[in-house]
Amino acid sequence: MGAAIAARPDYPQPPQVLFGELFTAVQTAAIFDDGKTFADAVPRAAPETILADYRAARPGTRAALEDFVAGHFTLPASPDPAAAPAAQRTLAGHIDALWSVLTRTTATAPRWSSLLPLPQPYVVPGGRFREIYYWDSYFTMLGLVESGRPDLVAAMVEDFAHLIDAYGHVPNGTRSYYLSRSQPPFFFAMVGLLDDGRDAAAGAAFARYLPQLKREHEFWMEGAEALEAGRAHRRVVALPDGAILNRYFDDRDTPRDESYRQDTELARASGRPPAQVYRDIRAAAESGWDFSSRWFADGRAMETIVTTEIVPVDLNSLLFGLESAIAAGCGHQGDAAGAAVFHERARARRAAIDRYLWDGARGVYGDYRWTERALIARLSAAAAYPLFFGCASQLQAEGVAAALRRELLEPGGLVTTPLITGQQWDAPNGWAPLQWIAVAGFNRYGERALAESIARNWLGNVRRVYAASGKLVEKYDVLTARGGGGGEYPLQDGFGWTNGVTRKLMALYPQAAAGDPAP
Repeated sequence: MGAAIAARPDYPQPPQVLFGELFTAVQTAAIFDDGKTFADAVPRAAPETILADYRAARPGTRAALEDFVAGHFTLPASPDPAAAPAAQRTLAGHIDALWSVLTRTTATAPRWSSLLPLPQPYVVPGGRFREIYYWDSYFTMLGLVESGRPDLVAAMVEDFAHLIDAYGHVPNGTRSYYLSRSQPPFFFAMVGLLDDGRDAAAGAAFARYLPQLKREHEFWMEGAEALEAGRAHRRVVALPDGAILNRYFDDRDTPRDESYRQDTELARASGRPPAQVYRDIRAAAESGWDFSSRWFADGRAMETIVTTEIVPVDLNSLLFGLESAIAAGCGHQGDAAGAAVFHERARARRAAIDRYLWDGARGVYGDYRWTERALIARLSAAAAYPLFFGCASQLQAEGVAAALRRELLEPGGLVTTPLITGQQWDAPNGWAPLQWIAVAGFNRYGERALAESIARNWLGNVRRVYAASGKLVEKYDVLTARGGGGGEYPLQDGFGWTNGVTRKLMALYPQAAAGDPAP
């Protein structure tokens, strides 16, 4: 499985480390309904001072512990409702107005808080998500482009470049407790949106951010060169023939700060070594699919989570895209040797994807459980990723189109997986980013009718929820066409990537968008 990895000591420490037994007591007692509340709280004094006060006070009841926290921390404000009077705004107009509501500027962060500062303004998802998130932001940017906000797109690209420069990678989000993991590496795709993509085609935008693109690639590939076949290290896996592909990972193996109690309860219920359960939970959080049957050994129960044993098709398609972008950037700079190196890496990755992640019998892409040398025969919307990044053949694209049309296309959009498990990245939920990946991927390979069906079904779902509530929400039930459910927290509204993808699809399919709901 690979050796345990310690989080880098030069990173800002998360609240779990700073506040030790106090943090454990607060989260275990579920003082707050949402564990993220305390993780985001701002201490009113240095951690060592608060800990000394806690040890002296020894609050022995829940009420006493609540009073102690109230006296020593400033809690985050409740999220502002993002609802709009639907009678006064079209859906597009509401999205355009929401960007300013969701924009934050945090060039500095409160002392001792978990927040990581950023130099430029940025858009948050909304609700409990008060900071910038990595992969969310690409899909948010799609809508910013359509809303005529290239200034915010450029600012957010600068913010992500800053994070790579400061920490060597883009963290899951801008909190100290997210630093030990990343998220799906969409930075190169964000760079490709600059100047409406005109420069990106010639490699100019990629050349401009080439140092950060290369450094992010180094983060994902760390340890690959010395890895023996059948072994894994951090985010790289050496497959039986020596080919290198990637997995999701996290450099810590403790409960997540923001979900401490849930993680400890799950580890206890699993009967497995807690450190490995925590690592697999955290790795699933790095995937962005937290949580899904994709990561469960039995496809049903979270107690069987084995994320680090899985080579996922979405991540490896993304890294094919990153390697291709670096090659284009090198070529634009006149570095023919560098371009050749990354073209070869992309070629080798595509070949390995074909060998290990293509299910020829079923005609669809899947994930691979490297510890068992077996392709996982479960379908998910991640199968569209190779099409989005252009590493599928035409025949493969046709197979994916047939499978997703048959098994995942629903009245309200594309369902994430066909399994109902209670997890939010399974049925009945659909998610904005996966709609866009599928629509753009199928259009790329000429499957235009399927792409339009997905877009129309999704836009109809979003419009209906907006007409009923005045809100755009984080996820949608695509089986019954309403707001989604499941997962670790209530349905959030705002909502960055829903706004972005919806605005983009409305521009791409104006006839489908024409039915703005009237109250």
